[in-house]
Amino acid sequence: MIWIIGGTSEAREIVDRIKDLNNYIVTIATDGGKEFVNSDKLLVGRMSYKDMVKFCEENKISLIVDLTHPYAKIVSENAKQVAKDLEIYYIRYMRDKIELKINAIYLNSYDEAYDYLSKTSGTVFFTTGSKNIGDFEKVRGENRFIYRILPAMESIEECKKHHVHMKDIVAVLGPFSKEYNKVMLDEYKAKYCIMKDSGHKGGTLEKLQACEELGVTPIIIGREIENGIKDLDLIEKIIRERNKGGK
Repeated sequence: MIWIIGGTSEAREIVDRIKDLNNYIVTIATDGGKEFVNSDKLLVGRMSYKDMVKFCEENKISLIVDLTHPYAKIVSENAKQVAKDLEIYYIRYMRDKIELKINAIYLNSYDEAYDYLSKTSGTVFFTTGSKNIGDFEKVRGENRFIYRILPAMESIEECKKHHVHMKDIVAVLGPFSKEYNKVMLDEYKAKYCIMKDSGHKGGTLEKLQACEELGVTPIIIGREIENGIKDLDLIEKIIRERNKGGK
């Protein structure tokens, strides 16, 4: 059985490509992604390392295809370790990083972002999702923080948990065009825009272009360099070969 770990648009594309196959299972972490994966082989729920081990043993997994977001570090690390411990073939899809052609503040981690923001003043527009809102709120001070999040219940609940006002929540599904980003940044009079380096698929370039045209300072939270496959055609080929071989 082949295990596809999803959570990205690339995972949805791969699932669409291999609908003619039967020997696979797709998993995503939250309910919010269910409507984007058109498959009756979809399972929803977060898994720890032990959960992954049990899942692989029960389903006789022979190939793990990691198509999680570049910033889902813990998931990927656990999946790699499970593959190593159970001697399962593992492949990782890797998005290209954005080549910066405009001035931006590039930070190496979320911890660096918290430290930087604790020393700034002005309105900050976040495009990093809901996961780290609690930590960002700790350094907000008197500044206004606007959070652009997915229109999913778990994201809204995270905002409520940390007492984010409704006026500071933008719940909408991306990725967005440059013009759409400009409208949002201009509407909230943002001084800074926080983003991940999510590559072209994640809309990072359009955010940077919008910032440049409006004079907004982009702050990019970087990601570690990792080895992986950048070609979805190759990933599909590997899946089909493993499926054909009954492995």
